[in-house]
This record gives sequence, structure tokens and C-alpha cells, in this order.
Amino acid sequence: MRRQTRSKATTLLFLGLAAVSGCMPNDSSSRGVAEVFVDKHYVQIDPAGAEPFCFGLALAKVKEVRKLTAGVVIDEMTKKPTVRYKIVEAKEEADHGTYVFDGTIYVEGDDALSRRWIVSTRKDGEKWKVSNFTEEYD
Repeated sequence: MRRQTRSKATTLLFLGLAAVSGCMPNDSSSRGVAEVFVDKHYVQIDPAGAEPFCFGLALAKVKEVRKLTAGVVIDEMTKKPTVRYKIVEAKEEADHGTYVFDGTIYVEGDDALSRRWIVSTRKDGEKWKVSNFTEEYD
């Protein structure tokens, strides 16, 4: 009986991981790298994690964010906002892409904030990377 329960738990864990990994953007495509960037930079609030997916102006902007936030400690007591987004426009070409994301930022105890992120991608050698990004406020 115990073996059967463990087997069911293992199966459920495997299915859950498969479902989650299926939702993760693939950074080997133009659209995928734009989504990974938005996840790292805006959702996870991890500019250091966003850096490997950037070059050029985008990399300079992310490094500036890191410099401005140096010394800010984020620990278990820090309440991160919940961020949700969707792609509302996508223009893809052979060597570049532009994606418009509508984002909503939910902060506990406050009104939701709306943002629009415009992310441009280009090929950097064989890899897609973010070349620029801008943020628009309501």
C-alpha cells in the first residue's frame, strides 16, 4: 500500500514538473528570449538574471538598474508585487523582433498598476538576445 502511494506521488510530481516546464519560455527563439527577459527583469525583479539575455543598449540599461539598486536588500521580509503580463503585439522578422507586453503589477494593500513594456530582440551571433526595452506608464 505504501509503495502505491509513493508511486502516485512520484507520478503527480513528474506531471506537475512537466506542466510547469511546458509553460516556461524557450530562450532560443526571438519571442522566447523576450518573455524570459520580462520574467527575469519585471516579474522576478532580478536584473542580474536578465543580463545574460541582453546586449547593446538593453545590457547597458540593465546594468544601470543594478547600479541604482546596489545595496538594496531583498529578503524574506520584503513583499514582492505579483506581476502578470500578456503579449498584445508581436512583429517577428528573420533577424529581429518587437514585442509589446501589457503588464499589471499587484501590490498588497494598494491599487494595481498597469505598464506596457516594449522589448526588441536581435540575433547576437547564433543567439537571440534583447537589444532594447522601454517601459510606458498609464
